[in-house]
Amino acid sequence: MSRFYEIEPTPENYWRAIILFGRNTASYKFALAKALFDLRKQDKTVITLDELAVPYAHHLCEHLKHHPKQGTNDKSAFLEQLRAFNNGDIDHDEMLQQTIRRGFNYVLDAFHNVHGSTIDTAFFVNERKTGNRIHLTDAFFKLGEQKQLADLEQETEARWRLVEAAWENNISRNLMLVEYEESSQCLIGVNAIQRTNVTSARPALNGYQKGRCFYCFREISIVHGAPDSAEVDHFFPHMLKQCDHNKPIDGVANLVLACQECNRGPNGKFERLPSLPLLERLFNRNEYLISSHHPLRETLMAQTGSTSKKREEYIQEAYNCATLFVGAGKRKWQPTPQGEAIF
Repeated sequence: MSRFYEIEPTPENYWRAIILFGRNTASYKFALAKALFDLRKQDKTVITLDELAVPYAHHLCEHLKHHPKQGTNDKSAFLEQLRAFNNGDIDHDEMLQQTIRRGFNYVLDAFHNVHGSTIDTAFFVNERKTGNRIHLTDAFFKLGEQKQLADLEQETEARWRLVEAAWENNISRNLMLVEYEESSQCLIGVNAIQRTNVTSARPALNGYQKGRCFYCFREISIVHGAPDSAEVDHFFPHMLKQCDHNKPIDGVANLVLACQECNRGPNGKFERLPSLPLLERLFNRNEYLISSHHPLRETLMAQTGSTSKKREEYIQEAYNCATLFVGAGKRKWQPTPQGEAIF
């Protein structure tokens, strides 16, 4: 089976590769990514570790307040210092000194590593050992020139929250199902004990669609109130529950981002069933998420099948069901392309 998409050699897609596919053993890369976005506004090329430590530690401290588990290893001398600051046991200056001393030991070297190798485009040069600083590259500043910059910032935060939810709920052994709640437009984690607001749905779904509508490839934005704001769409419409009320209609495997035109425009999808090529795109998207060890991998497998073959049979059965009970006698929906098929 072909990959969901091949990475295009653009800065925003290399950045997404880091955020989406980089190793998730601790949350340091997310804090570093957000710190770099904060420092971008200063328009400086050289950033000392003293300067970098401020936003870097700030983001980690804020997340620690609400999510104490920030890695797969429960013990971290650096995180203990940040917890001590949050508890009022050390002052701000001491916390920053501990961040400079302990906080950059691994993250600067590992930031550009994806699937065991270094990506071709670097967003900074690590000069910690020779100058106690980093040197931002042209690729990083090109991110600021992209229309999708605000989306990338939100995607970074959403990915961080998804990983936190996976760590806290130990998803691989204590499954937390994640579903979409339309009233809040958020992904909600549900286990046997409680419901947890994980993150806003739009930034969590957007990275794999690369800022394009799932159906027509029109450019979309996840910024609230933007003219081209994305909408969360159910690939299989709610009417599918007429066939089987147990179908995970609000499950992640059935959610995509669509432009307003495709979702509810004059020729929009509404309750119609998408065409067979779009069904294959959905299947490939879900398989890509599973193969990339996405934090919701276990949820996707629980909802659609433990093997690729079972998932293929599941989605085909759902399509047959929808055709008979929802789309009987109706023409399948397929929009006119509004952009390049980049995923």
